[in-house]
Amino acid sequence: MASAFKVDVDAFWENGYTIVRDVYPKAEIQRLREAAFAGRERGPGDLLSNPSMRSVLVDGNFAEIARRILGSDDIWYTGDSSVTINSGQRGFHKDNTDRQDPNGPDWRGRYTILRFGIYLQDHWKHTGGLNLRSGSHNTTDHSVGKNVYVRTRVGDVAVWSLRTTHSGNGVLLKFPRSVHPEPKQIPKIPKWRIAKADGDRLAVFAAIGLNDAHHDRYVEYLKTRTYMVNSFRASKYDDETLALAAKVGLNVRDIGKEIEGDDTVGQNVDWKPIPYTVHA
Repeated sequence: MASAFKVDVDAFWENGYTIVRDVYPKAEIQRLREAAFAGRERGPGDLLSNPSMRSVLVDGNFAEIARRILGSDDIWYTGDSSVTINSGQRGFHKDNTDRQDPNGPDWRGRYTILRFGIYLQDHWKHTGGLNLRSGSHNTTDHSVGKNVYVRTRVGDVAVWSLRTTHSGNGVLLKFPRSVHPEPKQIPKIPKWRIAKADGDRLAVFAAIGLNDAHHDRYVEYLKTRTYMVNSFRASKYDDETLALAAKVGLNVRDIGKEIEGDDTVGQNVDWKPIPYTVHA
């Protein structure tokens, strides 16, 4: 696919997110929806190891967007990707390792891991999209930053920092659409005030970043989580897949091979802080 899309790099670094418009044609989004439904019983494993879904990582779009935002050709993927179908999760949170500790390594220097999201239905006129707090990528305080309902059209790609506070299953009001309810307010909103949903809610997610200390620490954290270790171990990359990734400049770190035979990983079902060295 051609990369004629525009990426507002300045907006990303200022606000902690950006929306890249018209990355995918509607036909490709429909194909991804059908593939996601067809593979819903597939079990654990990332998108790169799924022949029907790997295109989002090997078509070059994510890698190109990452290159522009991060200002580097050294773009890495470490097995963190998934597709969700009608997920009901809601509530502001961050995805980075040191999400509650402002003294942690995540908050030293520029943070370089991006979360990509493709919503496989319309959220420009329809409810159910992403909420995030603008500017929240510079603080551990989950209450800081203007709440934004991210209005994506079919074919758009949302990109945000793992440090950005965000929530799934946002609500778009019929009126006024400029008012964006926070997740805690949503249960109290009368249904007649809420815009319709655009069918089943499907979303594709992937984390991509630089090969640096931030990414190393994020992988160290992921190795503690039960669900991610199950995914790493189920994700097998053949030579064809790795060649396709390399062709678009996406380096792949195979965490499944790194943890092979290691029974100390995956001990935490929920997030827990991991230690770090305090430098004098």
